[in-house]
Amino acid sequence: MLLAAVPAAQAAAADPNAVVQGIADDLGKALEGRKEELRNDRDKLIKLIDGIVLPHFDIDYASILVLGQNARSATPEQRTRFAKAFYKSIAHRYAEGLLNYTRGRINISPYKGELNDKRSLVRTEVILDDGKRVPVDYAFRKTKDGEWKAYDVIIEGISYVTNYRNQVSAEVAKSGLEELISRLETQGEKALESLEKNPKS
Repeated sequence: MLLAAVPAAQAAAADPNAVVQGIADDLGKALEGRKEELRNDRDKLIKLIDGIVLPHFDIDYASILVLGQNARSATPEQRTRFAKAFYKSIAHRYAEGLLNYTRGRINISPYKGELNDKRSLVRTEVILDDGKRVPVDYAFRKTKDGEWKAYDVIIEGISYVTNYRNQVSAEVAKSGLEELISRLETQGEKALESLEKNPKS
């Protein structure tokens, strides 16, 4: 299921469905026969994720959406720092879950060209070990270079962008954007977990 936290693209010319199929195949191949090795080497696991995901995930756009109205008052430097720190925290937060991913456990619905020629939604089902089917949708946007890049993941109807935007907004109101960025930069995964536990504090 944690594949849902890591959207990516296979090739610039690929339509969004091919993008999701590509990431599923690439992850399966990269993890095959290496799960124990990667479980014992977090840095290597993160580098693997970065290599497959980072070039094809629209971090800057996603982070602006997560910041919401706070993006307007943030300086360009703060937006850049937040984007990098937030992505790194997310990658660490869900890295272990990827080790449970098994090839062939994702069903991609036929492409219907949802939304428009610049935005699209890929609908999938992830099959868990107990046979449960979890709906996972990937939101994509086409960049100026013509690439389809993912910026949001909706798991069982819950958008990660919307979810974290609410938590970030509450935290910024409480302690300020600069402090939140600093916490993400220094505490990473722990800072993210703190947000998740206390979204309204």
